[in-house]
Amino acid sequence: MEAVTVNGHCAPGYEGVRAAFERNFRDQGEVGAAVAVLVDGAPVVDLWGGHADTAGSRPWERDTLVNVYSTSKGMAALCAHLLVDRGELDLDAPVARYWPEFARAGKEAIPVRWLLSHRAGLLAPREPLAEGRAYDWEYVCDALAATPPWWEPGTRQGYHAVTFGYLVGEVVRRITGRSLGTFLRTEITGPLGADVFIGTPPDEQPRCADMVGQLTTDLLRERFPDLPTPPVRGLADHPRAGVALALTYIPTGDVNSAAYRAAEIPSGNAHASARGLAAVYGALVGGELVRPAVLEAMRSPQSRPDEPDLTLGALTLDGTADAFRWGLGYMLNERGQAGPNPRAFGHGGAGGSYAFADPENGLAYAYVMNRFGGGTSGEDLRSRSLVEAAYAALAEARGQEAAGG
Repeated sequence: MEAVTVNGHCAPGYEGVRAAFERNFRDQGEVGAAVAVLVDGAPVVDLWGGHADTAGSRPWERDTLVNVYSTSKGMAALCAHLLVDRGELDLDAPVARYWPEFARAGKEAIPVRWLLSHRAGLLAPREPLAEGRAYDWEYVCDALAATPPWWEPGTRQGYHAVTFGYLVGEVVRRITGRSLGTFLRTEITGPLGADVFIGTPPDEQPRCADMVGQLTTDLLRERFPDLPTPPVRGLADHPRAGVALALTYIPTGDVNSAAYRAAEIPSGNAHASARGLAAVYGALVGGELVRPAVLEAMRSPQSRPDEPDLTLGALTLDGTADAFRWGLGYMLNERGQAGPNPRAFGHGGAGGSYAFADPENGLAYAYVMNRFGGGTSGEDLRSRSLVEAAYAALAEARGQEAAGG
């Protein structure tokens, strides 16, 4: 294949990250991508390369934005935690304290904490929504407020793949009077100068890369031919009932469309640069956004040991419900996708994007791309190779510091 020019810089000692990034284009079919790493607030890796479209007519630029799917959830959760830090949100209070209509259908006692930890039992409305309805915020929130939980809340966990953003976002909206995307931009990413948008303005959309491949129902059915067809009446209907509910009941449409980019779907349509995501996680590491106690709570385990996830666990070829542990809106690092520190935390997105914070090592990381690849929790081989190279460089640098070199 044609050689890809990689732009940007690596600090001395981090050349291995550049080599891994270049290998992703050569060996992993990368189309366009960027990776950014901060250590103790300093940018040690800031690389980009490839193309922003399938035809190869637009180069990936320093300020290119791209849809990051569920990597968005880390930004949505942060909005809630910022309100916790300010004393405006109590995670153990009922959701209905802030959103009274939510108390319908037996949900009056569900605490906000269970929204963030995927324990609320609200994978989807009871009936699939029509195409285009995902862009109507009030319609979706009204549908979820009227929905009885799919399981007894608090007793099980199941990744709320699409509904998470509406549920958390509506709590943020009721408290602040601003949409989650507006709150994120005015309170977090704007002040940081970070290129991250949930609800990308029209004048920013020319910077957006096109996704090459998308998460669609057809793709899910290609991988899982036994995926149940709606209506799903209960989780006992089929081993992949949770997947069908979580990923097909609120269709989000063409992710390359202007309508999708402009909408606010906080579970999955943030458009960001790697540099922008790394800046946000770097600000968390640096103590700029929330107090240490709130940071600790964000990554506190909310799952029981070895607890299966009704959605992510069923996204295996054999349909088994593998264990998966959640923090408060964040994926924990028990599988090592965020390097050697088990206390690192972040969020990945369908197709391969990933961003995380490692406070103990002062490290923030983000990888974004436009070729839809594998996984949603940071396990994509392209990201794993970059993370491994970054930590190898960090270990070498820390070793030299300890030796007085």
